[in-house]
Amino acid sequence: MSEEIEQRLLKENVELRERLNRLEGKEEEEIPSYSFSKIKEEELRNLVSIEEIFDYSIFNDWFENGIIEDETILFLQKLLDLEAHNIKSYNEEDLKMKFLSPLFTHIKFTNLEYNFRDFYEYSLEYKTDKFIFTGVTDFILSKGIKYIQKPYFFIQEFKKGKVNTDPEPQLLAELISAIELNNELSMRGAYIVGATWNFVILEKLGQNSYRYFVSRDFNCTNIEDLKGIYQNLIFVKNEIIESIRI
Repeated sequence: MSEEIEQRLLKENVELRERLNRLEGKEEEEIPSYSFSKIKEEELRNLVSIEEIFDYSIFNDWFENGIIEDETILFLQKLLDLEAHNIKSYNEEDLKMKFLSPLFTHIKFTNLEYNFRDFYEYSLEYKTDKFIFTGVTDFILSKGIKYIQKPYFFIQEFKKGKVNTDPEPQLLAELISAIELNNELSMRGAYIVGATWNFVILEKLGQNSYRYFVSRDFNCTNIEDLKGIYQNLIFVKNEIIESIRI
């Protein structure tokens, strides 16, 4: 049976069950759904117990790693020479294509030997009996080549500034979903607002209870910060390889 036919049959079964429930006077109570791209901090805190811990030291092992080759430094400087003056004003698609795409391509996230790669515009849903987190993620680095099997790292909100939405709770909702769907205790990610990157670590404390840490700002129009961003992403990639090797 093709995936398309299977999805159509599942949808028809759901619709049929809903019609039967209505006829029997047993219409199911609707569970509120929250989109990753729209959820606000207040909404997130009303749904789960979550606290920010202000401690940059948790990032030490992640950020203090390795050196960058001269060839890579030259690539990063050339990228800034071309794009730095526009990054803050780019819309989402411009930022993706002009700056993030060449950066991610140079990192080479896809690894066929260890079966992981970067995924874009991927649908994700986490459902409880009280709420649903759902939506399309911007970026996931995950085990799997054709399909996501085990996510390791998320990036949220390729946008030019905090106008109507805040990427932090959106990223946290994605990380919570990934932790619960994959039975993990922690998950990492980053969010981007214009030229500013912040890295995030989320930890599960207990049922429906979490804490998280947010790094200092990294301004990607500054060559030293851009080198730091590059090193941080390379570290994530190398750590995935090491975890798969074990």
